[in-house]
This record gives sequence, structure tokens and C-alpha cells, in this order.
Amino acid sequence: MKKRPLSYQHTIWASYLGYVTQAIVNNLSPLLFLTFQSRYGISLDKITWLITLNFGIQLTVDLASAVLIDRIGYRTGVVAAHISAALGLAGMAVLPALTLRLLGSAYAGLLVCVVFYALGGGLIEVLISPIVEACPTEGKAAAMSLLHSFYCWGQMAVVLLSTAFFAVAGMGSWRILCVLWALLPACNAFYFRQVPIRTLEEGQETMPIPRLLRRKMFWVFCVLMLCAGASELAMSQWASAFAEVGLHVDKAIGDLAGPCMFAALMGTARVLHAKLAERIPLMRFMVGCGLLCVVSYLLAVYAPAPVIGLAGCGICGFSVGVMWPGTFSLATETIRGGGTAMFALLSLAGDMGCSLGPTVVGMASVESGDLKSGLMMAVLFPILLCIGMLLWKKLKIEEELQLSPERTVK
Repeated sequence: MKKRPLSYQHTIWASYLGYVTQAIVNNLSPLLFLTFQSRYGISLDKITWLITLNFGIQLTVDLASAVLIDRIGYRTGVVAAHISAALGLAGMAVLPALTLRLLGSAYAGLLVCVVFYALGGGLIEVLISPIVEACPTEGKAAAMSLLHSFYCWGQMAVVLLSTAFFAVAGMGSWRILCVLWALLPACNAFYFRQVPIRTLEEGQETMPIPRLLRRKMFWVFCVLMLCAGASELAMSQWASAFAEVGLHVDKAIGDLAGPCMFAALMGTARVLHAKLAERIPLMRFMVGCGLLCVVSYLLAVYAPAPVIGLAGCGICGFSVGVMWPGTFSLATETIRGGGTAMFALLSLAGDMGCSLGPTVVGMASVESGDLKSGLMMAVLFPILLCIGMLLWKKLKIEEELQLSPERTVK
């Protein structure tokens, strides 16, 4: 019997697992930092450099993908991304001990692992969204929000399932955990070999990068992506410390009511938007979320009670949920023919925001000596996002009038 070919629904399911893979890449190793520190004697500053290397490689991949992905193709790129992520995750179980024995440095093995899984994570971020956007399905904005919600569910799964694993098997079994999590990208690489994949460029002319860079609208989207990343990461990266230091709650409770609740409500917002996308215009949704984000930061900082401050952290997760995928959807709808290069450059802008947001909070906190004051600085990003949305609307109207001069009001 002839095997029935897989449908584009399988492509979307594989893409969901791709975002779960990215969540594993970004959230598994931080759970093991203290283990690396105690077992291999790696200092805290060197561990910090692991984070910097991961983020720096993903930024570099974003930039390089604008040119390279169209040459190697979506399928080759996304399969290679998952294999690279799997090697990096599984390598954490083997390479540190191996390089310690051969080179006298476990840190060298960790660096190699970070390079592999960061390459995979960077490629996944660039490729998954255009792969789903290119699928011949309806409701692109809804599909994009639902797709990005799987990063949130993946983030929660990594934290909760890993914590449960350690409770049952003990911290001494961390190598097994790394291998188990590596199985998902390894299997998904095979899945992506089988599913049908279209490209955004099929059926339309691709816009050259220099022409894309000359579009005012493109730079507005870059600002929106930067603000989306900064609004999200400024809270998510500092939520645990803010709950413990700023709100004076127990660390375990703070982690569950801070980062975990943040991720849960961010995913909920994306699923909710997927359901309501046809009823509520995306611009109205995003402006409303931007204003809600401002309120959430104010609530967290000026809360009269810890429980209200934690609620502010959770509401912030809900408010930023649609910002990132919503900007991708608006960009695809507005800039026809932007193609993979546009997704790669917008991902670069978003990642820059992911770095800028937590950095601004940290620097302002050091300057003022108060984490609340530092967190208050992050309010600038959702405000700027709302202004950017209004500018997008203005430019969109101007472009429509240029295309249809007869619609100009005399």
C-alpha cells in the first residue's frame, strides 16, 4: 500500500514542537548552572558568559540568516537546527567530563555545547514563523499567536518536568535529563524531513534587502519588535529576583507565582488571540496589550501588598503575549515580498530588545539601589510600542493613498 503523504497540518505540528525545542534550549541549562558550579568548580562570571555566548550566537544567526537561508532552503535549515540543538543538549551530559579529562577544563566542553544549541535555537527562531506563515491555511494572525504560545508551554514544561524529575531521581541524574530533553529535537528533525514545506517567496516577487531597508514601514516594525522583546524579557528575567527581593516572598513561591505564572498567562494570551483574531483587529489588540503592559508594571512596582505585586507580574505576561507574533503578522501583511530576510532581521531586532530590556532594568537598579526603580524604567518600552503602532497606522494610510490617489479626500 502506498504511503499517504503528510499534510500541512503536520507541518504546523512540527513547528509547534520547534518552539518547544527553543524553550528547552533557552531554559534547561539555567536550571543546571549551580550544578555546573559545584561539580566542576566553574565560577559565576564564567557561567554568566555562557548566557552571553548563547544570546550572542543567536543574534549572529539572525543576521546571517537574512542572506543564507534562501540559499540552503527552509527544510535543510530547520532540520539542521534541530540536529544542532539535540547535539548541544545531549552534549552537556558528556562533553564537560570529557574535556575535563582531556584538557583539564570542563568549561571548554560547556562552551562547545552552548555553541551547538545556540545555533539550533537561532535558526529555529528565524525559520519556524515563516514556515507556518507560508502554509496554505486561513487565519494567519491566529496561527502565529497559537504557534508562539508553544514557547510558553515549553518553558513551563522544562521548569516543572525538570523539577519533578530531580525530585524523583535526584540532582545526580542531571545527565539523564539532558539526554531525555535532547530526544525531542532529534525526533522533530526527522519529522521535519517528512512534512511538506513551502516558502514565503512562492508565487510572489521577493523584495531585495536594500529595498526592504529603504522602507519606513520596515523600521517601524523593527522598533515594534525591539519593544516587544524588551517588554517581555525585562519582567520575565527579573520576576524571580523581584518577587524575592522587591516583594519579600519565599523563593519557591516567587518562582511559581512569578516566572511560571508569567509564562502561563503569556501562553494563554496567545491562545486567546488565536480564538478572537477574526473578531478583534490586530492593531486594537496590540495597543490594548501595550496599555495593559504599562498598567502591569505600575501594579508590580507600586503594589501595596505582595500578592498584588505578583498579580502585576502575571498580568505583564498576559499583556506581552501578542506583541511578538502580532508584529510578525502585521509585517507579513503590510510588506509583501519581505520574505525570509524580513523575518531574520525582525528576529534580530526582537533579540536586541530581549537583551536591552533586562539590561536597562539591571543598570537602573544598580544606579538607584532599588530593583523597583529599575523595573519602573521598563514602562518606556510598552509606551514606545503603542506610539509605534500609531505610526504604523499613519504610514499604512499614506501608502494606501499613494496606491489609490482617487481615495484622497479633497
